[in-house]
Amino acid sequence: MRIAAIAAFGTTLVACGGGGGGGSTSTASVTPATTTTSATSAASAASPPSTTTAQTTAPATQPPAAAPATTVTDNGMTAPVAAAPADTIVPPAAPTSTAATNTTATSTAATTTAYSVFGVVTDVRIQNTTAAAQTNLPVTFGQVFAAGDMQPADSLVGRFDNGTEIPLQLDVKATHPDGSVRHAVVSGIVPSMNASETRLLSLMKSNAPRSTGMGPKTLLMNGFSSSVHATIDGVRYNASADDIIKLGGAYQTWLSGAVANEWQVTAPLKTVDGVAHPHLTARFAIRWYDAIKKARVDVTLENAWAYEPNPQNLTYDAEVMVRGAVVYSKPGLTHYHHSRWRKTFWWGGDASQAHVKHNIAYLIASRAVPNYDQSVVVRESALAALKAKWTGTAIEPMNVGTANSYMPSTGGRDEIGLLPGWAATYLLSMDARAKEVTLGNGDLAGTWTIHYRDKNTDRPVSLIDFPYMTILGVATDTRNPATKLLEAFPKCAVGAVCGSSNVADTSHQPGFAYLPYLVTGDYYYLEELQFWAMYNVFMSNPGYRSNIQGLLWPDQVRGQAWSLRTLAEAAYITPDSDRLKPHFARVLTSNLDWYNKTYTNNASANIFGVLDMGSAVIYNTKRGIAPWQDDFFTAAVGHAAELGFDGAKTLLSWKAKAPLLRMTDPDLCWINASLYSLNIRDSATTPLYATMAQAVAATQPAELRGLACNSPAMAAYLKLKVGEMVGYSSGHSGYPSNMQPALAYSVDARLPNGAAAWSTFMSRSVKPDYGLSPQFAIVPR
Repeated sequence: MRIAAIAAFGTTLVACGGGGGGGSTSTASVTPATTTTSATSAASAASPPSTTTAQTTAPATQPPAAAPATTVTDNGMTAPVAAAPADTIVPPAAPTSTAATNTTATSTAATTTAYSVFGVVTDVRIQNTTAAAQTNLPVTFGQVFAAGDMQPADSLVGRFDNGTEIPLQLDVKATHPDGSVRHAVVSGIVPSMNASETRLLSLMKSNAPRSTGMGPKTLLMNGFSSSVHATIDGVRYNASADDIIKLGGAYQTWLSGAVANEWQVTAPLKTVDGVAHPHLTARFAIRWYDAIKKARVDVTLENAWAYEPNPQNLTYDAEVMVRGAVVYSKPGLTHYHHSRWRKTFWWGGDASQAHVKHNIAYLIASRAVPNYDQSVVVRESALAALKAKWTGTAIEPMNVGTANSYMPSTGGRDEIGLLPGWAATYLLSMDARAKEVTLGNGDLAGTWTIHYRDKNTDRPVSLIDFPYMTILGVATDTRNPATKLLEAFPKCAVGAVCGSSNVADTSHQPGFAYLPYLVTGDYYYLEELQFWAMYNVFMSNPGYRSNIQGLLWPDQVRGQAWSLRTLAEAAYITPDSDRLKPHFARVLTSNLDWYNKTYTNNASANIFGVLDMGSAVIYNTKRGIAPWQDDFFTAAVGHAAELGFDGAKTLLSWKAKAPLLRMTDPDLCWINASLYSLNIRDSATTPLYATMAQAVAATQPAELRGLACNSPAMAAYLKLKVGEMVGYSSGHSGYPSNMQPALAYSVDARLPNGAAAWSTFMSRSVKPDYGLSPQFAIVPR
């Protein structure tokens, strides 16, 4: 079913550019982009488009260069078949134009052809974040599309609320199983904006021809330069983006078209004598807007090679230069092993004044993100608090922003959930401050020492390539029987420092990068998501995880939950042409198959709908499980099911009964459904109970069980209000809040008693203020 908005038609006379994508492995059914819940097909909302033919004069700017011959690489980008000679700068050629149906086209840069504009797919709001008027403001953002809304051959035109139109470039990255666009990067130039103005831009589907992009030597023709420098013990190491391009070095294309072209170039840092540092690598992502002659310069410095001998922390004086000027410096920066840091700048003048606000209803209706309660009003105090924390050394490289640097620390905190609190706050508010923190924490996710890059592929190391690698196992566990080689990572250099106060784990791991990639389309966030997803499956002992299968079940239940979340998101959003997409899909399928064999399709599975492996039944001398951890897992399964993975849908049909049973079984009062632990057997060696009555009798004292459910007597016994659930019901990260997403997905699974369970849950007398942090504010669809 397609998401339909209002119909709008017209004709425009400017050309759009874009890219392409391939196949995918999951589905998403959707509801409308409006705030209603009924769906209206785009076809019924539309009338036949109008088409005219016209010619326009080309702007007085240099025409774009012809794109180099390219091949699709293994990371979702394109790379040139051959670079131009090092001493040659090829003048740009005129773009190639393709005519719309029933029109004629010329192939000169001075003309464009008319094309048809169809209905609105969705919209965004563009905000000028400054108190000054702006002209020629570039915007580039990621956009998720519901299945059926856009075909890879479609184009987009932007129409402002005053009727003016701008060309939009569409670079398709991922597609749905039906071939329609799932995720793309959209670029445009806003001609003018008044001070502090916000304008509605409708994204209109069209059949506009796509313009050819250009090669990176365009940068040299315009005088571009950017470099990274690290001085270690008096020795200066350097990497220059313009030198790499000038010398005909390899590059990869991420965006290509008439509006924006983005190239990625990579090189090790070298001394003036050409000696490369074995660990430090600079990565430049240069986004060029030819019409305004400006570039966003995205610089990442990595210490991340997976199998480079003698890994270690490195301390150096860091310096980044753009256009010959120092734009960032940090003396005495300690760069942890297997980590990276990122900074972005502008060449040709700052052009970062546009804040893009996505259509919240459309994003949620696409099912790419959970169904967060859109009635929640994020409090100004929460936004101000986020902004106030975003300052000082906490946001410098090798620091962690607003996250907890020591993930294994216990206790509820705002970063735990399908989305961390800061990201859920941004999603429901589209506030620029929350976005700054959300993207900033995504940048600083590179700080943790979990980034292992394969030199052979130049991509995050993959479990499919090295099925016996591990962080927690020992070297002898890593022998690959096929290759006869050990896949253990090299040990820290003798006498070197490899420690870090930033400690990662799976059980308290925030979802750092998925939403940032979704809304920006920045390649850095894509790889950050991939680094974390792969780390979560290779960190464990290869024997426990069944090596190449990457099974999650030996981990704590909450660790299984957040690892499954990240794995499903990586499998869903990774570009179709990226070599890692089938890798993530394979590992995800292996896990879902294991869970379904163990539980869903097992007639002997427990009656509670809970995970009951050894890592789950660890409470009360190995008699009980933690329902709140189990709720995390149910929510992760529900999220994966919404992303379209069939195995997750099957698993949810069994897993969803866990929160429903606690809310509706007469032997457990629903007030206690959010209890801290639930005993499900008499001892570590006895069988699991066969009824909820047995579990309740083994968990709760007789005097509590003897009280009428939700009575004043029960409330007095529990020292709560009548109708108040146990487990910090007023807290936005309390146990009832932890339960809410699981219960919402259980209702969506259409299990019996789902609606009744939700109605009872929502009748509780004490609820959290999700306006302070809405990470658990998920409701049924």
